[in-house]
Amino acid sequence: MSLYLLPLSAPLLLLLAASLGGLRSGRRPPLLPLVAEGAALGALLIALASLALLIVQGAGTSALLGWGGIGLSVRLDAVSATMLLLVAFVGWIVVRYARTYLDGEARQGYFIGWLCVALAAVLLLVQAGNLVQLVVAWIATSLALRRLLLFYPERVAARRAARKKRLFSTLGAIALIGAAALIWTRLGTTDIATINAMARAGAHAWTLVVAAALLALAAVLKSAQFPTHGWLTEMMEAPTPVSALLHAGVVNGGGFLLIRFADLMLLSPGVLAALAMLGGFTALFGALVMLTQPAVKTSLAWSTVAQMGFMILQCGLALFPLALLHIVAHSLYKAHAFLASGGAVEQVAATRRPGPVAVPSVSAVGRAFLIALAIYVGIGALFGLTFGFGHKSPQALALGAILIFGVAYLLAQGLADAAPRALTRRTALYACAAAVGYFALQSVAEWLTSGVLPATPAPGRLEWTLLALAVLSFGLVAVAQALFPLWASHPAAAGLRVHLSNGLYVNAALDRLLGGWSVPKAS
Repeated sequence: MSLYLLPLSAPLLLLLAASLGGLRSGRRPPLLPLVAEGAALGALLIALASLALLIVQGAGTSALLGWGGIGLSVRLDAVSATMLLLVAFVGWIVVRYARTYLDGEARQGYFIGWLCVALAAVLLLVQAGNLVQLVVAWIATSLALRRLLLFYPERVAARRAARKKRLFSTLGAIALIGAAALIWTRLGTTDIATINAMARAGAHAWTLVVAAALLALAAVLKSAQFPTHGWLTEMMEAPTPVSALLHAGVVNGGGFLLIRFADLMLLSPGVLAALAMLGGFTALFGALVMLTQPAVKTSLAWSTVAQMGFMILQCGLALFPLALLHIVAHSLYKAHAFLASGGAVEQVAATRRPGPVAVPSVSAVGRAFLIALAIYVGIGALFGLTFGFGHKSPQALALGAILIFGVAYLLAQGLADAAPRALTRRTALYACAAAVGYFALQSVAEWLTSGVLPATPAPGRLEWTLLALAVLSFGLVAVAQALFPLWASHPAAAGLRVHLSNGLYVNAALDRLLGGWSVPKAS
C-alpha cells in the first residue's frame, strides 16, 4: 500500500467521531466531545506526519483506491501539505473551543457531529488526487456547512443565509462538475497531477478554456465574491465556531481550487483578468463596508469578504504562491479573531482613551504615502530589487505597493501634528517590519512551491492595465480613508456611511430577487 495514502486516515478518524455524534445528538453527549477532540488532534498529527513524508519522499500521488479514474487518491505536495496542516490545526482549535462554547446546548452532539463531517470533507478536498474525489468533497463541504448554519433553525437570518449558501453552492457545484467533465473529455484522465502536467506542457483547446472559466465561476461562488457575498455576512446567527471553521479551507476553498489548477488557469488569460477585476472590486467593497459596521462579528465577516476578494485578485494576477500564503495568514488570524471576539469587545470597552485622537492633515497624509513607498522600495532593494524589477514579477511588486498603502495609513497617524514622537517612531518601525515581512514571506512561499506552482508570466498589455488600475484604485481608497476625519462632519459623509453600512443594498436587492425565505428547519 502506498505511503502517500497516509493523509486519508485523517478524514477517516473524523468521520468515525461524526458517526458517534449521529448516535448521541442531544445535550452533553457522553464521551463525544472528548472523542471529537481526540480525532481532530489525531488529524493534526497525521498532517504533521504527511509533511515529514513529503520532506523524505518528495511530492507524489498515491495509487487510486477505485477503478476507471473514480475513487480515492492523495496528491501530496507543498500545496496539499500546507492546506492539510492549516485545516487540521484550525479544525482542532475549533473543536476544542466548541467543546466549552456549546456545553449544555440542546443539540450539542448534532453540532459536534456535523463539525467533524465538515472538517473531514475539507481534508478530503485539499488532498484530492483526482477530479472525482475533489468534486465529491467540494459538495460534501457545502452540505455540512449548511447543517451548521442551521444549528438555530428558528433564526430567520440563519435560514436566509443557509438558503443563499445552498443556491450559490449548487451553482458552484454544477460549474465544477462541468469543468471536470470537460477536462476529462479533452485530456482523458482524472488525475490532477497529470492534468496540470499536460497543461504546463502546452495542451490547449477551447474546451480547456471553458473548463478554466467554469473553475473560476466555482471559485467565485465558493469564496463569497460580489454580489454573492450575502450569505457570509448573514452567518453571524450561527454559533461562533462556525465563523472560525469557515477559515479552515471552507470559504477560502475557491482560492485553493484556483491554486490547485494553476497551470490550467494560465491557459486562459481572459479568465484570469476577469478574476482580477472581480476580486479587486470585492476587496475594496468589503473593506469599505467593514469600516461602517458597529458589531464586531459583522465587521469581521465583511473583512473576510474583502480578504477573499484580495485572494481572488492574487490568483487573477497569477500570483499563486502569494495566494497560498494569503490563505494561511488570513485563516490563522481571522479564526483567532472570531474565537476571541467576545473577549476583545470587553478589553476595548475597558480601555481608557486619554485625550483626542490625532487627526493627520493633507500634508501629513502625503508625506506618509511617500515615506511608505520609499521604505518599500528601499527594503525591496535589499531583497534583490533592481532597476527593471529584478527577479520579482511586476505583479508581485504591484501587490506589495497595495499592501504598503495600509502601512501609509498608520504612518499618517504618527505624522499628525498632535501625535507624540513615540507614536511616530512606532509607526515607522511598523512600516519597515511590514515591508520586510512581505518580501521575506513572498520569497519563502515562492521557494516552497517552486516546481509545484507555475512561475508568474510576464505581463502583457492587459495585465499592465489591470496592475495600474488596481494600484490606483487601492491608493485612492487608502488616501480617502486617511483623510476621512477631515471631512467626516460633512452631510454627504453621513449619507455615504449609511449606504455603506447597508452594503449599498446589494444583498437586499438579491433578497427581493430571490423571493420568500421559507426554508425547512434542520432536523
